[in-house]
Amino acid sequence: MQPLGSGGFGDTYLAQDLKYSEPTWRVVKHLQPKNSTPNVLEVAKKLFDREASFLYRLGQCDRIPTLYTHFEEDKEFYLVQEFIKGHDLTQEMILGQPWSEEKTLQLLQELLEVLALVH
Repeated sequence: MQPLGSGGFGDTYLAQDLKYSEPTWRVVKHLQPKNSTPNVLEVAKKLFDREASFLYRLGQCDRIPTLYTHFEEDKEFYLVQEFIKGHDLTQEMILGQPWSEEKTLQLLQELLEVLALVH
């Protein structure tokens, strides 16, 4: 596994799915509750399961990574999603260089399509 990033709730990794003979990559999100008291873990599990259910539905959109599975192990939570090769939007943005109207409209159209699906 290779680290992709980390945030306030956990870490994200790129991992090879060994079920396949061809190299198949997945994104693994490892979520660690900061507090492991039973009450906090119960709430965290409910929120995690609700989020996973939402991600399963959203994954039907071709612009959102498919969620393949989610699970809990040793009081920590994992999401396994489709890896989409590419780069972050921040790599498209160069400080001080405005986008063309056409490029801006294209981005907004793509974002609005996803937003319409979410709401």
